[in-house]
Amino acid sequence: MKKLLLFGAIVFSCVICSNKPLVAQPEVDLYLDSVNVYVSPYGRISIWSLPPTDQRQLYRTSLLVGTAPDAVFDLTLDLDFEDSTQLLANPTYGDYEIYGSYNNNFSGAPPNVLEIENIYCWQNLNSFIVKYTVINREATSIDAIVGLEFLPRIENNRSGGDTVTYSTQSNIISAKNIKAVGFKPLSENLKSLAAFYYYTGYEADTLFYNRLTYNSFDTLFFTDPNAPNVDAPALIPAFNSKIITPGDSVVFYIALAYGVNEASMLASLEQAQQKYNQLTSVESDFNNIPSDFVLEQNYPNPFNPSTKISFGLPHSSNVVLKIFNLLGEEVAELVNESLEAGTHSYNFDASKLTSGIYIYSLQTDAGVFSKKMTLVK
Repeated sequence: MKKLLLFGAIVFSCVICSNKPLVAQPEVDLYLDSVNVYVSPYGRISIWSLPPTDQRQLYRTSLLVGTAPDAVFDLTLDLDFEDSTQLLANPTYGDYEIYGSYNNNFSGAPPNVLEIENIYCWQNLNSFIVKYTVINREATSIDAIVGLEFLPRIENNRSGGDTVTYSTQSNIISAKNIKAVGFKPLSENLKSLAAFYYYTGYEADTLFYNRLTYNSFDTLFFTDPNAPNVDAPALIPAFNSKIITPGDSVVFYIALAYGVNEASMLASLEQAQQKYNQLTSVESDFNNIPSDFVLEQNYPNPFNPSTKISFGLPHSSNVVLKIFNLLGEEVAELVNESLEAGTHSYNFDASKLTSGIYIYSLQTDAGVFSKKMTLVK
């Protein structure tokens, strides 16, 4: 049985993946009220239920970035850590925040991207939010398909009996066998979902790329315990491709959840959705189009603990909205996506920050605009 750690703890262990260097690296084993969130030295996310069952329910969630049939960034064959996996002392959101960044230095193979992982957790929730940031380190633009490996393993069972469903209405992937784990995209919908039996060696770039470009949805998948050579389900959800210029990035948010049954898991995903809405709440008016790019003064100002930041776009533009402290350190990223012309307002929750002056910066196709705001607690 795994050792129970109160709240969260950063521990050190040997890497167990056979293709990684056998060197002690940091990992995070975070115990919440009813679920254990484990993040490996290389960013692999697992979910365990707590005693008395104390079983792994989600074997792995990890990032995929594909640019060609022979160029897919994945955990097993490419990934090395840049910033070690760690539990942040001062989370930017949630009760806890797990952070790490990971590059392709293990293989040196394309695509040359940096993966930044922020995981926001709450002590009393069975769900959490994962923010993936993908930065292009190539010398030229890449046309990237971002997806994930989602490998459920209910009660650590590999002998079949799990049922996987995908709802095109709710965009939720559900894997269940009495107990359940779930996956929900938060920042944008999926374009495809490929489902198959797990097997050793499926991590080849060509196989990953075929599934990233699947362009269909396997809405029902059952692992028959009576079938020969049956194993646990393996799922590759993917998003629409993105053009990422050198040095630029794209951001995706997902929610993961566990439940003692499917209804409980779905309720936990709804709680994560509400937390995401609070994190990235936005109001857009596409009828009120300004004649030029504009960044408004936040309101209220001074504020405690939240404020609204509004800006206007005369035409569609790539937009990055970030918050910095006076040392120039980034404390939050509110927007990183392409937006349509119009006025847009985002709610910024600074409950985890200390009092002081902060800079909010809007980067658009026309340049960078910045203003100051004051948090008073």
